[in-house]
Amino acid sequence: MKNKLKIIKIGGNIIDNENSLDQALKDFAAIKGDKILIHGGGKLATNISRTLGIETKMHEGRRVTTEKELEVVTMVYSGLINKKIVVKLQQLGCNALGLSGADANAIVSEKRAVHEIDYGFVGDVKQVNHQTIDVFLKNNLTPVFSAITHDMKGQLLNTNADTVASEVAIAMSKNYETELVYCFEEKGVLQDIRNPKSVIPFIDARLYAELVQRGVIHTGMLPKIQNGFDALQHNVAKVIIGDSSAINNDTVLFTTLVL
Repeated sequence: MKNKLKIIKIGGNIIDNENSLDQALKDFAAIKGDKILIHGGGKLATNISRTLGIETKMHEGRRVTTEKELEVVTMVYSGLINKKIVVKLQQLGCNALGLSGADANAIVSEKRAVHEIDYGFVGDVKQVNHQTIDVFLKNNLTPVFSAITHDMKGQLLNTNADTVASEVAIAMSKNYETELVYCFEEKGVLQDIRNPKSVIPFIDARLYAELVQRGVIHTGMLPKIQNGFDALQHNVAKVIIGDSSAINNDTVLFTTLVL
């Protein structure tokens, strides 16, 4: 029987709010057993880019990354934010190890091909070295990954954090029973964005298509759900979407994706 492993991804709005971040990290640190944290970058990279006169472009919830902006997101995601999270987890008694995908060759990507849109220096994950990550876990280290990966040719790549979380969960399912939690500021996917209690408890592919068509699900939620379904189709045991209370509490209301 495989040991359980929780992969938690925290989103930008949590990172941008000090109180929300502190609560999410407390809930994460309280998880008993093996765990991995993956984080995005929030608004800080966008704000710094703006200060430097670098325009930020988004397409369907995903950042278009120029060479100059790659420098900013690498510094912010893998530097300031990653180490800020690591030091808070150490304070909470969680022996965290801050990493990018390039560290220990953990996550290899390739630059996204240009089709209808050129995403620039954005990577699509091709390989997660689960054996290496397993070494960290077996030595009582908790990996904390930023969403910066590399292509094995000396190039760093900005990678969607929701995708990184899904790919890590899929890779680690070879050795563990993996559960993926997408943690953001709401209790779950909402039927009505104006009503925080209108959580949709279960979403399957049919309902997902309907919600997208009606405009209930759009922009930043799209990558979460698309990657969540992909994870379920590749042996991840469970995928849920909710706020930090969903990280370590099965009794609260959140959204569960089902095939």
